[in-house]
Amino acid sequence: MGFRLHTAFQGRYALGFRHLQMVTPEQQKQFAWVLVAFFFAGSVLSFVDRSVLGVVMPQVRADLHLSNTEYGLAVNCFLIAYMIFYVLGGSLADRLGSRRTFTLNIVFWSLAGIAHAAARGLASLCVFRALLGAGEGGFFPTAMRGFSEWFPQEHRAKAVGVLMCGISLGMVITPPLVAWITLRYGWRAAFLVTGSLGFFVVPPWLWIHRRIRQAYSVPDPAPCLDEEAGNAARDHSSLRQVLAKRKYWCFLLARAFPDTVTFFYLFWLPGYFQDVRQYDLETVGKLLWIPFLCADLGALAGAWFSSALLARGLGLDRSRRTALVLSAFCVIAGASAFVAPTHTLALGLASLALFGHFSWSSNIQTVVTEIMPRKHMATLYGLTGAAGTLLAALTQPLIGRAVDTIGYGPPFAGTAVAYLLALTMLLCAGKVERIR
Repeated sequence: MGFRLHTAFQGRYALGFRHLQMVTPEQQKQFAWVLVAFFFAGSVLSFVDRSVLGVVMPQVRADLHLSNTEYGLAVNCFLIAYMIFYVLGGSLADRLGSRRTFTLNIVFWSLAGIAHAAARGLASLCVFRALLGAGEGGFFPTAMRGFSEWFPQEHRAKAVGVLMCGISLGMVITPPLVAWITLRYGWRAAFLVTGSLGFFVVPPWLWIHRRIRQAYSVPDPAPCLDEEAGNAARDHSSLRQVLAKRKYWCFLLARAFPDTVTFFYLFWLPGYFQDVRQYDLETVGKLLWIPFLCADLGALAGAWFSSALLARGLGLDRSRRTALVLSAFCVIAGASAFVAPTHTLALGLASLALFGHFSWSSNIQTVVTEIMPRKHMATLYGLTGAAGTLLAALTQPLIGRAVDTIGYGPPFAGTAVAYLLALTMLLCAGKVERIR
């Protein structure tokens, strides 16, 4: 079976490899970075569309007569669908290729985002959130496949770093953009406008791929997959053998526990500053981009810091662990935002938490790829993402119940607990090195 699959793989891409001489290395590099720009735009738009509900949460709850617990249920519908399609989307990308799957993803989730404007109650809101999660779930596995097709391994991390910056940039621009639209036209218009943005990306995406097809003379060129095929042929580790290793599960949990923090700050932070800190929507638009800008800076600073330590000869294991531990301490300290005596200090602590959280994310996702056998990387990466989303889905109803009955204190404290658990898993995982 393995021989037939490998032969099919070679047959599918052999034509493309015969035509590589038509494209110079410089042209191939330009094509690759143009595609990264589109995936960056996709990551920005995906987090804009999923963040809109958090910004207008008080308005939606009042209009649809929802409790915080019911709001948490709607958020959970997104997370469950996102988790399922995080795995299925990778399989679809392997079958259809990144060009087709990117188009399907962005069209589907854009239509789902627009549909939120028609929500009339909890049931319809839950359905639209689930559809949004289904559309967005396959995007990041598709991006990882696209990077594997176009970037050799030594340069692939640069593309992944750009993708991470798109995540936090989407959260930066959403509060001011959505607040401006909502104050003038209402929250339903905010979903209509943001959901429509994806349709501006699809035509140029198809146009650039037409240029690529003309250059390579094949529908879906993958210039770097010959290298991956060679690596896979030399690595005989089975998926079952990798899944039996404690190291893999420890690093999976070290990524999964902090994923709950991502969705807490994404879906609940705007509501916290409106409900508890008495920010009106205009103030949200003016100030709440600051924590998410700090997240962007954290993603870049964390990756730069561990890379600098590595370049100084500290070693892979010590470099990654040093960056991860310092990042975790930032998040744990930032969790005290809910007891800060002033609104400004609360905003500053939330910004520190997001800085540390995205610094952790950029490093732990790099570590996850560094410990995996090459031939199983996409599957195992998808499982770590699905595990994090599952934990986030389990915690959302608990957050909603806590906010309704006690307040925001326990959820903020929970972010510190998540990182203490992640640090424990990091200590139990052993050395950062590839699983054999």
